[in-house]
Amino acid sequence: MHPTPLALDLDTRSAAPTDDTGFQIGWDHARHGLVPPAELMGDGAALGQGWRAGRALFGRRTLASTRATRQWLALRTAAWKQGLVFELTQVTPHYVAQIDTAHCPVTRQPLGGAADAEAAPVVARLNPEAGWAAGHLATLSRRAADALTPAGARTALRHAARVDAGMVPAPAGLAPAEVWRLAVLQSFVAPLPFAEALRVPLRVLPPNRVRLLNAVQGLQALLTLQFAKPGWSERLRAVADLLPRVEPGHERRQDFNLFVGAFAPRLLEAGTGHDAPTMRRVLEDAWCDERVNRRWQAFVLALGEAGVEKLLERAAERGLAATRTLLHAPALATEGWSLASNGRLVARPRRAPTFSSPPRPRPGAAVRG
Repeated sequence: MHPTPLALDLDTRSAAPTDDTGFQIGWDHARHGLVPPAELMGDGAALGQGWRAGRALFGRRTLASTRATRQWLALRTAAWKQGLVFELTQVTPHYVAQIDTAHCPVTRQPLGGAADAEAAPVVARLNPEAGWAAGHLATLSRRAADALTPAGARTALRHAARVDAGMVPAPAGLAPAEVWRLAVLQSFVAPLPFAEALRVPLRVLPPNRVRLLNAVQGLQALLTLQFAKPGWSERLRAVADLLPRVEPGHERRQDFNLFVGAFAPRLLEAGTGHDAPTMRRVLEDAWCDERVNRRWQAFVLALGEAGVEKLLERAAERGLAATRTLLHAPALATEGWSLASNGRLVARPRRAPTFSSPPRPRPGAAVRG
């Protein structure tokens, strides 16, 4: 007697990640007592199903809804519609509130107005090859966000140089200086060869919570921010003390002093008594000076890539950074960015159940029915 074979009909198709994501977004809308956009609430829509399920469970027992919460849900909804990854561990309503700002770092104009206005605040991905994840999100004006280069930082930097030289017009009505600032923002979150990164002028300081993937730009920002408050000469002297004192260390210290000597006059020309936003602009504009850039490049070239990383690490350890600074390992700096999939959601195949085959009877053995 032989065992009866089983006919199995297994669904091994890929599960649509957007269905699960949409359901969760709808659920979280209900959890905070909010209603998703009407066009996404159809009976067969995953987001609508999640909202109705959440509403049935939570009823009126919902969580408080803040402006950051509503913006967070709107960002998640937009990412879902675009098929992009949204990393939920670090990108929370609290994180969205932290990256909020009163002025666009590119246009320097106050943010506000209607949602479709040029000055409306927009949370943008600075790295177009990454999903919605902490480290490369910044709040810009809509006009600046629309001008982000989808081809990435290196293309943006080349384009900024051509705009500055008058070879091509600026996009979206931006001024050449604004094109530079936008390109520099994108360069922060894109790994660049050392020889290229050291030549990028710091036309804009990194916004809050933006990670600088290039160590030379991290050192550039750290040193620039020393000038933001009184006592900068003492702090920079402490940085200089971290440089090697043996030959050719003295040359590096001299190069460092020449850089400081080129930067300081730009600060003195601007005067004193500025508020924090104005001081940031003064520091950024100092990097428009050719001599500042030339002295900076000479200093970091003499220091070398390994020397830059070491100096940045030691300065951060000594608490010499003007702001709270965290040093991330390269892999951790882009954790959750989904760079392998260009930031897009990837379908995961459903796991088919496994069945063990019935044992074959040994020759001469009796088979029990």
